[in-house]
Amino acid sequence: MTQKYIHNSRVNAAFMRFLLWRERHISERKFVIFLALLVGVFGGLAAQLLKYLIHTISGLLTAHIDINSGNYLYILLPTLGVVITALYVRYVVRDDISHGVTRVLWAISQNKSRLKRHNVYTSVIASSVTIGFGGSVGAEGPIVYTGAAIGSNLGSMFRMSPRILMILVGCGAAAGIAGIFKAPIAGMLFTLEVLMLDLTTVSVMPLLISAITSATIAYMYTGFSFEFFYVQSEDFYIGRIPLVILLGVACGLVSLYFTRVMNMMENFFGRFKNRWIKTLIGCSILSGLVFFFPPLYGEGYESIMGLLAGDTSSIVDGSIFYGDRGQVWFIILFIALIILTKAFATSATNGAGGVGGTFAPSLYVGCMTGFLFAYVFNAMGFDMVLSNKNFALIGMAGVMSAVMHAPLMAIFLTAELTGGYDLFLPLLIVSTIAYGTIKIFEPYSIYTMRLAKQGKLLTHEKDKAVLTLLKMDSVIETEFLSVRPEMTLKEMVDTIAKSNRNLFPVLDATGRLQGVVQLDDIRNIMFRPDLYRKMNVASFMTMPPTKIIIGEHMDSVMKKFDDTGAWNLPVVDKDGRYYGFISKSKIFNSYRRVLRHYCDD
Repeated sequence: MTQKYIHNSRVNAAFMRFLLWRERHISERKFVIFLALLVGVFGGLAAQLLKYLIHTISGLLTAHIDINSGNYLYILLPTLGVVITALYVRYVVRDDISHGVTRVLWAISQNKSRLKRHNVYTSVIASSVTIGFGGSVGAEGPIVYTGAAIGSNLGSMFRMSPRILMILVGCGAAAGIAGIFKAPIAGMLFTLEVLMLDLTTVSVMPLLISAITSATIAYMYTGFSFEFFYVQSEDFYIGRIPLVILLGVACGLVSLYFTRVMNMMENFFGRFKNRWIKTLIGCSILSGLVFFFPPLYGEGYESIMGLLAGDTSSIVDGSIFYGDRGQVWFIILFIALIILTKAFATSATNGAGGVGGTFAPSLYVGCMTGFLFAYVFNAMGFDMVLSNKNFALIGMAGVMSAVMHAPLMAIFLTAELTGGYDLFLPLLIVSTIAYGTIKIFEPYSIYTMRLAKQGKLLTHEKDKAVLTLLKMDSVIETEFLSVRPEMTLKEMVDTIAKSNRNLFPVLDATGRLQGVVQLDDIRNIMFRPDLYRKMNVASFMTMPPTKIIIGEHMDSVMKKFDDTGAWNLPVVDKDGRYYGFISKSKIFNSYRRVLRHYCDD
């Protein structure tokens, strides 16, 4: 034991000497390049491990599935996977690791980009079990969480500043996406559009290095083939553009439906306090849907590859409706029901205790939407014939663009996933139209809306970003001497003599704010001894123009200052108990400090 302690002490001492040497000889800007490379390596390896675990588990469990009929294993397996995951999270992890991308956004805006150490591996384990057993979610949210945690913890280990930690968190997220999809450009754009990190001279190189390194590792392990096999055997003609525009609108509306259902179901599961009741309800919904619609099993990538290969009938493999695979009307109905139920299956998986993201489900729904659009059009007997697989690929970009509010990432990810660069023009059109459509109804993406409602979302708008980073605790001033309403003018003057401030909160016996006394307001009476015993504080105190509620977002605080023209405003809780004052000068000083730190290139 003593030898182990001595060994650890020597290691820590050596590491501290390295840190001191690094600070003297290598600038923070240069060292972050090295850390970005490490983040790319570890993020790429984590992505490959997650893919391997999912495919191994899923392959072992579904190897003997009969594609010619219904399979009752589809009822058992998803439930078993969710229960195992829920037990692992509750009794081993003992922390909430759901909503991975949203938690990364929260860490950036509210926790100085710091993520817990266990996030480096816990999401990989939990999501591989959930998805491998058939949970209808994606692996991309968990790998973003894992990559971000790798970046955060590496940066913390080397004592990086919060600004550099933010960049490293973005590097980890980019590495996760690049590694799992072999899509480095999409990985970088994900960080810029979804995590909303600014592309600056400091961040551009680390993000590129992490994404490229992770994608390189993916190519080393899985070869240079595209993630989804796709061959464009039918050309895209300019005359199809009006239909692509119409598909963009359809993708935007489908995305709106998907987002609203996800939120509705999350609120539904949030009403249950007993987590095992949530697990029971969620597993019942998930297993029932997967049994009737087997393409909802797991990530659903096999169904996507089937449609991109032009194999329409394979969509009903393993279903109790296998015998109807040749009927056009049934294929239309079956795919339409999959589009409508995918959001329920995804939210039921997460609501029941599974761990997974909405990235893959949005890809999946987009593919089904584009395919269904072309399939219905062709079934109506028009002279113009649409390519089912071309529109399936275009639809992937449309729905993903709208659900995530990330049109550039959706365009490049779809192209990098499939090699469909010849369809770049329709990808641009449908992504733009779908994004514009959903923006009419939903100003925030499925990842950011929770934080936006709480005023805790970091955005590209510098003013709001700085106010988000600015914490109320850092600007509250508490060195004001308080007075009581019943105190005489003489006691008020004595209190003034002890204070170096010209503002005094008036509190009752329970600490609730009754009003304020400003020195300028009583200057004309404070030197009249004849009034010392006749007047009390209640007779000359005034009410502040407004009050600030503790925990209120700084954007709202600034609006109150602008609306009232006040220089100082009191801070109280919801019951009116006094906490202190916030002054404009304190906010401006803190604002300038955070702005210089946040925007320092």
